[in-house]
Amino acid sequence: MTRLFNDPASFAEDALAGFCDLHSDRVRPVEGGVVRASDTPEGKVAVVVGGGSGHYPAFCGVVGPGFADGAVVGNVFTSPSAQQAYDVARAANRGGGVLFSYGNYAGDVLNFGAAQERLRAEGVDTRTVVVTDDIASAQPGEETRRRGIAGDFVVFKVAGAAAEAGYSLDEVERVAAAANAATRTLGVAFDGCTLPGQDGQLFTVPAGKMGLGLGIHGEPGVSEVDLPTASELADTFVDGVLAETPSGAGNRVGVILNGLGRTKYEELFVVWTRVAARLRAAGLELVDPEVGELVTSLDMAGASLTLVWLDEELERLWRAPADSPAYRKGTGEVPRAPAELFAANRHADTGPGDQPRGTAVRATPESREFAGTVVEVLEAVRAAIEAAEDELGRIDAVAGDGDHGRGMVKGVTAAEPAARAAVDRGAGAASTLAEAGDAWAARAGGTSGALWGAGLRAFGAELGDDRAVDHAAVVAGARAFLERVRQLGGAAVGDKTMLDALVPAVEALERSGGAGREAWTTAAAAATRAAEETANLVPRVGRARPLAERSVGTPDAGAVSMALIVRTVASMARTEGEGERA
Repeated sequence: MTRLFNDPASFAEDALAGFCDLHSDRVRPVEGGVVRASDTPEGKVAVVVGGGSGHYPAFCGVVGPGFADGAVVGNVFTSPSAQQAYDVARAANRGGGVLFSYGNYAGDVLNFGAAQERLRAEGVDTRTVVVTDDIASAQPGEETRRRGIAGDFVVFKVAGAAAEAGYSLDEVERVAAAANAATRTLGVAFDGCTLPGQDGQLFTVPAGKMGLGLGIHGEPGVSEVDLPTASELADTFVDGVLAETPSGAGNRVGVILNGLGRTKYEELFVVWTRVAARLRAAGLELVDPEVGELVTSLDMAGASLTLVWLDEELERLWRAPADSPAYRKGTGEVPRAPAELFAANRHADTGPGDQPRGTAVRATPESREFAGTVVEVLEAVRAAIEAAEDELGRIDAVAGDGDHGRGMVKGVTAAEPAARAAVDRGAGAASTLAEAGDAWAARAGGTSGALWGAGLRAFGAELGDDRAVDHAAVVAGARAFLERVRQLGGAAVGDKTMLDALVPAVEALERSGGAGREAWTTAAAAATRAAEETANLVPRVGRARPLAERSVGTPDAGAVSMALIVRTVASMARTEGEGERA
């Protein structure tokens, strides 16, 4: 159990502050994460890695010469926000371009992708290599749908070494993609992990059993098997990973036997003896193998085996020196390529740059009045979500990582004061919702944070700052919210997501002949009914997809929270004739 914390909601931030103080000679904090404390040459490619907290030494622990230039750090098991990814990349950029690399999770893809678009618009050449090493999360032929787990370490190491050697952005991207294509991982869990402030584990493994194919965010395994001996576990690992040997692979492999947080080094050493023997018996030569905790999952009891098949170039980069707080390879300083090599990579950044926030906006009195209503609604939504946080987390943990309740609380508790501050500056409805959405996305991170942030912005755009807001405008805003969420999330009705509650709510609003409370009450009933019915669905997207059958019988947490919010809005809507509220 994770026992040592102050406020569970600020656990990630508090841990990062302690890490930065301890390693102030190596890293410095920036908004959203950390970057190297030492100077790096102009023209060097910046390798920026990241993801949720709870995986130390990934991600902040690998920032340093020969490895990453920066790490974006989200909440526990939650992707960082687009703003965080942008801020860290901006701080790490030295003019040679930025390579983002992270595990293949919907929230990370959304948020890092948005940051990449923003950086490119400002003239910063930015690329992405998503890690997809987890063989248990999708079948052969569906590699692009696989999660990134301990193979993150391999891809980050190769990319970092290439950037340190003076490779151009094109070349760093190429070798990182090659490392990902050559990397395979299989993981197991013996017991679940516990989020800070929670009494129960995200998942449990029955006594005498082992979860096979776990994820690193607390997702349980895809199946349960009898608890093996160390040698039997080694055979499971080796057989599983070798069955997915890449086509045309050679016989030299980098190896990681990784502990997930509560499996002791001595236990890993016992497993390693059999792993090494089996790999050598298969004709493989082991290159700089690593045994220890490299990509963890808080206090999860478990382990994983990663192999990367090496060609000459990948082997050189895998073996290259590195010097970071949590991982060092070689002795002395990490060699640096000649300055002229980095200078050849230098690009001039162009573009408009960041637009200042918090500026005064022009709005009509009618729009400012509705903006005040937005603040009141957000206050009520915050109270409702806070009361439901534990239950939302429990539902989400059945087949996911259990962070939905906490993420929603973080989002709405950031959105409300941002909206209030906008109103105090004289903002209208559109500007107030835009600032609330940006704050929600920046604070919550994750998939739902990105979707709610973009959705609120789209909603506000339909209302404007320059006119009165009537029921027709609110309905148009709800439709814009829906379409933006659908576009960004790539989900459809029936995929077991928030859309399953959102679509019937918006359609009910559009069909309603009334306005105000009557329309919203109808929408709330439709959303609530649809959310309950998601218990019968099998998830087709997101982190719950690999554990689809396990989620049957439990409603989707995103749909449940969406229905709760629609009910809250309905409770505040005025009856027809009272004046427009929503």
